[in-house]
Parts: sequence; C-alpha cells; structure tokens
Amino acid sequence: MASRVLNTSMLRAATQRHFIKAAGTIMPPFIHSFIHHSFINPSFSLSCLVQPALRANVTRAFSACTKLQQQALGHDQLTEPSANPSFKSGNDALHDYGHYLMTVLPKYVQQVSVYKDELTVYVPPSGLEPVMHFLRDHTNSQFKSLQDVTGVDFPSRTNRFEVVYQLLSFQYNARIRVKTYASETSPVPSVVPLFNAANWQEREVYDMFGVFFTGHPDLRRILTDYGFEGHPLRKDFPLTGYVEVRYDEIKKRVVSEPVELAQAFRNFEGALSPWEQTGAGRDDTPDAVAAKIQQQDEQQQEKK
Repeated sequence: MASRVLNTSMLRAATQRHFIKAAGTIMPPFIHSFIHHSFINPSFSLSCLVQPALRANVTRAFSACTKLQQQALGHDQLTEPSANPSFKSGNDALHDYGHYLMTVLPKYVQQVSVYKDELTVYVPPSGLEPVMHFLRDHTNSQFKSLQDVTGVDFPSRTNRFEVVYQLLSFQYNARIRVKTYASETSPVPSVVPLFNAANWQEREVYDMFGVFFTGHPDLRRILTDYGFEGHPLRKDFPLTGYVEVRYDEIKKRVVSEPVELAQAFRNFEGALSPWEQTGAGRDDTPDAVAAKIQQQDEQQQEKK
C-alpha cells in the first residue's frame, strides 16, 4: 500500500514537471487545473490550448505522462482480461422454455435451438397443428400473432423445402420460430384455421416454392400471372424463366410464348437493345458484322 502511494506521488510530481516545462508561458492556476483534470481523466481534451505553438509540446508531455501513469498502475493490471469467464448471456430463459416445450410435447417437438435471442422449434408436418395450437392458447405461451410464413429451398435434402413460421406473443413480449419440412409431393397441414393471417402467406409459399398446404380454403397462386409455369424461388428455376408474356399485334391480345433469347451476348453500344420490344435494334451478330465489313471494302475499291 505504501509503495502504491509512493508511485502515485512520484507520478504526480513527474506530471507537474513535464507540463511546467512544456507550457511555461501559461498561467500557473491554469497549469494546476489542467494537470489535475488530465491526471483524473487521461482523455481530457487539449482543445483548450489556443496557442498552436504550445499544443505540440503539451501533446508530447501528455503522452509522457500517460506512460508514467501506466508504469505506476503496473503491467499486470493493464493486461488483465476484461471478460468474465463466468458471464452468461441473457438467453437462459429461452433455453429453459425450449426444454419445457420438449418436455410437454415430446411427441411433436423434435429439436430446439437458441441463437442469441432467437428460439427455434423444429417439428414434423404431423406435429405442426398441435404445436401451433399449444403455442397460441396455452397460458405459458400466448403466441396469438402469426407474423410471417416463409419457405427455404435446400435441393440436396430429401425433404428439400423448409417452411418457417414466425410467432409473436403480445402478453409476454416474446417471439418464437417454428420450422417444419416438406418435399415436392408431401404436403404440410394448413394453419389457417388457427391463424387467419396464414391465408395469403401460405398461398405465397405455394406460389414461390410449390409447397402444398392441406386444408387451405383457397390454395392458388397469388403473385405470379395466370398460367405461370414453375415456381420462381426454387433453386433449380432458371433466371430467365420458361415463358414470356407479350402483346401480339396480330391476335390483339396478350400471349405466352417460350423464352427466346435474341442473342447470347448483349451489346448495348449505339442503338437500342434487341432485348427490348421496341424497334429492330442493331444486328451485331458475327455474320452481319462480316457482311458489313465486306460491303465497306467493296465500296472503297469501287471509289479507287
């Protein structure tokens, strides 16, 4: 303890010597106040020094004082880890609730996972309805609001589609995520009888991924056009699609035709793009360019 007091006294004396030497023209009361504040708070701003000539000297003195202060505090204290090994994140309640769900619904809940403040429950399609009913009506759940229903495509899996339900409890201010799975032929039970908000959301998943929902009151496409082929958000769906829609001047109506690419490489230099349905565009195919060059050569020879 005595050594600690001695080091502190030596540090204060060295600090005073450095600042008095660097800023000798400053008034003594101001020096005393500046030393006092800089010793208490090392991040004390140097902007109060209005004379530019003194600012560089005081900055060097301040750096030297900081080094003396570090030596007085000790090297071990500066390198001591600030993280507490016994610290636990605030998601212990989520782990406990996930364990509670697996205990109460062991027949339906296959797995639970917690990432930061997000709890995810994995259930089979056969257990989706009882689990969603429990989460909606049980006293310890009260997840009355269905926020969203989305789909994810994993082509390498046997059940390639993952249907994700996002639930919200207003009473407990909590969220939970429920995941189930499906293949191209196996359906998923609809939760529209439990949550009316799932009506259009399940239609969107059906339209984009092709997942069938049994018991849905009106399962039809909602985003794509009439007669659309395929499901756009599948990983094996081509970016150009299978068909294109355009207005036929002869038939005087909108027609659907297979996608026809005008050229493999699009060249937008000069005129309009042949990909656009206005104007003929410029023909930059190799044959057309070669014919054009040959025609120019013939014209030059005729002039000669």
